[in-house]
Amino acid sequence: MDWLERAAKLRQWSRHGVRAPHKPLLLLYALARFQSDAEGELRYTAVEEDLKRLLAEYGPARGTSPAYPFHHLVADEVWEVRTDRGLGSPGTGVRELRSGGAVGRLAPDLRAALRREPSLLGRMARVLLDLHFPPSLHQDLCEAVGLELEPAETEALTAPEQRRRDRRMRETVLTAYEYQCAFCGYDGMLGAVPVGLEAAHVRWWAYGGPDDVDNGLCLCSLHHKLFDMGVLGMGEGHRILVSQRFVGRSPAAREHVTALAGRPLIGPQPGIRPVAETHRAWHTDQVFRGSPRLAAT
Repeated sequence: MDWLERAAKLRQWSRHGVRAPHKPLLLLYALARFQSDAEGELRYTAVEEDLKRLLAEYGPARGTSPAYPFHHLVADEVWEVRTDRGLGSPGTGVRELRSGGAVGRLAPDLRAALRREPSLLGRMARVLLDLHFPPSLHQDLCEAVGLELEPAETEALTAPEQRRRDRRMRETVLTAYEYQCAFCGYDGMLGAVPVGLEAAHVRWWAYGGPDDVDNGLCLCSLHHKLFDMGVLGMGEGHRILVSQRFVGRSPAAREHVTALAGRPLIGPQPGIRPVAETHRAWHTDQVFRGSPRLAAT
């Protein structure tokens, strides 16, 4: 098995589409640190807060200790942990990792492969991004972990045996919603070309979401990003949810985000299937953060 396959097949707890991106987040973080310091190590006590932040921002709503991936990633043979006692992780106990001076780093064979073939780092990162996160979050996530990817390294997924996206979905979804954002109605065009409009997966493609019109929404760039971050969601009756965790004090934030709470979505053309309940429920459970605000008055 090569390194791209190992990155694509990290062992993760999974059931019915539940998100568990803890190992991918740690591996992305470790690749970024290797990129900046190939000889460096990640002492648990020094990176714990960084990993907590990544899990809070890009992981599922339920909280998980960074000790979990720090220990369990060893089983995928891409990571090693040693303590003051020598090689080997003491487990997932935070106290044991802290008191034992636990240090993690990429596995020796992987470090050697990255030195021999520098482009491997970007290709591994691309596999992790494509398999666990929607495209709207890729650049933000790279910046969050400190990863710099060349354009050529972000063009196509290279993991073997990976299903392909249907490139027709964007046009199908935008046509279905008549080229307007389902949340705010934005419909900007430059001549005949839509500007700032995107096709969003409700159930993420990375978690089995199909490239079907009933799993898509036409959204403006702003609302697509907020939808994928869990700030916005869809409630019963296809009404817009806005997370209570979102804070925006400016008139623009109120107008473009908080004022959407409780509004009905702008649906697709008559005769076209709206978002399926199973996909809506997945997004609410796996992506939307916290409780929804009361409907704006």
